[in-house]
Amino acid sequence: MRTPRSVRSARSARSVQVLAGVLLAASLALAGCSGANDSGDAKTAAGSAAQQPGAAGAKAEGAKSAPRAPKLTPNAIIRTASLTVEVKDVPKALDEARTTAESAGGYVGNETTSRDSEGHEQTRVVLRVPTEKYDEVLADLQGSGKLVDRTAKAEDVTDQVVDVDSRIKSQRASVARIRDLMDKATKLSDVVTLEGELSSREADLEALLAQQASLKDRTSLATITLALSETPVKKAAEDDTPGFVDALSGGWHVFITMLRWIALALGAVLPFAALAALLALLWLRVVRPRLPRHAQPAPATTPVAPLPQARPVPDPSRAPDED
Repeated sequence: MRTPRSVRSARSARSVQVLAGVLLAASLALAGCSGANDSGDAKTAAGSAAQQPGAAGAKAEGAKSAPRAPKLTPNAIIRTASLTVEVKDVPKALDEARTTAESAGGYVGNETTSRDSEGHEQTRVVLRVPTEKYDEVLADLQGSGKLVDRTAKAEDVTDQVVDVDSRIKSQRASVARIRDLMDKATKLSDVVTLEGELSSREADLEALLAQQASLKDRTSLATITLALSETPVKKAAEDDTPGFVDALSGGWHVFITMLRWIALALGAVLPFAALAALLALLWLRVVRPRLPRHAQPAPATTPVAPLPQARPVPDPSRAPDED
């Protein structure tokens, strides 16, 4: 009995498929043996390639990965600096500093300009620049003139950032639970109690969000306080011995100062003196004339008796006959 041609074709195809499968298995086995003898770099590449499907499978199955320690990034560091620079032209140096900060993606936070007793202009400006441009901007500002003083500080707040983020996550979950309980509450007293608890927890969440925003602002933007002052004009060396003009000027200054202090003393005493004069005038013109006057008694007079006359003293030198 002859086999149909279609059956023979199917059997041939199956034989070819089996042969191809055997050859593919043999090639894979040879590739595995040769891969085991490759160098360390080939092993690392194969391991990284095999790790991706494994990670995807673990993620699909919901396996928990080991926690990783937070990396210390520039965004978790607060950088501040203070510079004092002497320049010849303060407005020009201020424009250059403003341009440098704006070119780096920052801005001018605060600016104060004044003049000293000698007419030298002084400017204090606060610059906020991105943290990644901090060193570059600081170097440009130092080169704008003569550096007098520099202070730099870096504060690591990574722990605070991580703590605030974790507390915000927990607080949001707490607020969500309170809202779920409010949706399920049926008694009015329970609703009132839950509303008070929800308000308290939302206030705590808002405070944490404000703290998070503050940390983000201070870590993402560095603060540079720049003080610019004009270079003092150097005067020629002169004799320091005081002369007649110096003595006259000093005496006039002392005299003016003394007059000023006297005027201040008189100004301080004048209100009290005016009040005392007014009280004395009221006493003399109004109060004293209205007081009752008491009549003084006349002194008692007694008759004066005649004074007794003394008898003449006898003179012992005269004789008794002459009497």
